[in-house]
Amino acid sequence: MNSNVIPASALIPSFTLPTKQVFSPSATANLLSQERTIDAFNMLCATENQHLYLAEYFGCNRKRTIESLVEQHGEFPKVSLILNSDKQAKWQAETSEGPVLAVKQHNYQYLSGTIRKTDLIGRYDPISDHYEPGLFASCHCLFICADSLWKREPLWDLLLETLDKQSYLAHSKLPTLPLQCKIILIGSSHQYGSCWLGEPSFSRHFPLLGELINEMDLTEHSIIDYCQWLAGIFTDLNVKLDSDALTLLLQFSAKLADHQQRLSLMSTNIEHLLAQAKAYAKSEQITEQALAQSIDMSNQRHNASERLSEQNFDDLFINLPTQDEVVGQINGLTVIENAEFSYGEPARITASVHYGDGEVADIERKSELGGNIHAKGMMILSACLYRIFGKDAPLHLNANIVFEQSYQEIDGDSASLAEYCCLISAISEKPINQSLAATGAIDQFGNVQAIGGVNEKIEGFFKLCKRRGLTGNQGVIIPCSNMQQLNLHQDVINAVNDGLFTLYQVKHIDEAVEILMQTPAGDADENNQFPDDSLYGLVQSRLESLAGYQDEEERSFFGRLIDKLRFSS
Repeated sequence: MNSNVIPASALIPSFTLPTKQVFSPSATANLLSQERTIDAFNMLCATENQHLYLAEYFGCNRKRTIESLVEQHGEFPKVSLILNSDKQAKWQAETSEGPVLAVKQHNYQYLSGTIRKTDLIGRYDPISDHYEPGLFASCHCLFICADSLWKREPLWDLLLETLDKQSYLAHSKLPTLPLQCKIILIGSSHQYGSCWLGEPSFSRHFPLLGELINEMDLTEHSIIDYCQWLAGIFTDLNVKLDSDALTLLLQFSAKLADHQQRLSLMSTNIEHLLAQAKAYAKSEQITEQALAQSIDMSNQRHNASERLSEQNFDDLFINLPTQDEVVGQINGLTVIENAEFSYGEPARITASVHYGDGEVADIERKSELGGNIHAKGMMILSACLYRIFGKDAPLHLNANIVFEQSYQEIDGDSASLAEYCCLISAISEKPINQSLAATGAIDQFGNVQAIGGVNEKIEGFFKLCKRRGLTGNQGVIIPCSNMQQLNLHQDVINAVNDGLFTLYQVKHIDEAVEILMQTPAGDADENNQFPDDSLYGLVQSRLESLAGYQDEEERSFFGRLIDKLRFSS
């Protein structure tokens, strides 16, 4: 078996589930992989005048995270805000005597949306001489949505001033009230960085950062730990999963994490999927079939642009052959990303070569349709070509490489492997098998490096081939370093199992060109010469021809006459 061929067993992560294991939710389970945040919260509760910024991720369930952080910490001391004999407000043990202004009634509160000043400091009725404490006084920990607070600039200034003075004035007829409340702002990491740099007092008041992690690593935690985390979601939604459905959910989670050895902690995504599966199942017991239907229908609700793209290929508006062999042409793979959905789309890449000064021209860049990273990939491609064939003399060729029928900006270096293979084909005049597509980035030494969106790219080309009819010759070449990201649709796995579609992994450009052109790349000798019948030997011969280096029998009559006269003299 070809060592580059990827077996079907490696195309999707596999999980071993415990038999008859009962999973139950807990605060510890809900905070899976959040050791840094737990430490930051415990430090918050153990120190004075230090507050916390909680940097969340997309898909985080704030409510569950907040509740679990407070619960895992344990009980807070019972204290009251007492008015002493000097008419000063002091926080003391709840059993202390004296007029009570406020009592810590809540371990925590969470503020978001429309926040008012009275929510924080409370309100005083001078007629009844009654003070209704705000959240500064009535709770131990106050969680505040950073976005909601920053929309009200006066409240942001009030918070910073309160933290500066460690006290606040609720009303002119009341004494200054001391602050004994831990403030936890919740927002993005980007917001934290902006405040740290832009607000001088922010770093002084919020030295503690709790950065939530959006995935769990299976090398650090077990499947059982993750299932305990899932139990919190199951309890909230009142659902149960059979073992096959649970396995499918784990595979879905791994796809969210884009790694076979990591599982996603994006709970809202999983909650939405399970709620829809519950509706399809019309029962609390979710089967594999109901969950699979939920996944498929969720994709279908978001794939309108993908369907339009497929129609363009099916109607032959976009020319992209998937059979026969063509010189200087290859099927590359791209990913189209929308806000909430991404999909793979094949792209036809062509190359042409002619005599010149050694420039490999990127038409996308020259037409201002190529991004900076794509331009960098093209420069690396040129460097790689010169490393192999231009060690001793300059290359006397110009090459043009382009994404055909592309009308939007292209960026990224994931097409550099395909572009290199296309260029080698154009120089050597060796045709490329159009049944294969390739994706991968390369370095100056010809190593093939990982790219993003590998699953979407494979599935995009597979869908095109399936609609046209699988022949058994079609397939995709990917970097070996992307193997751990593979998490493909069952249709792809079935086709690979049946020998109708093939996936190849490569570590070096030489492996890719050999698969695509069915010719050995060749090894250079001590004089940096490749065998004549090898692929690189054909490239070398063409380059020498462009440079004007010809064999003796091809030299002109005038050249041979000059040599004879020189010998006779």
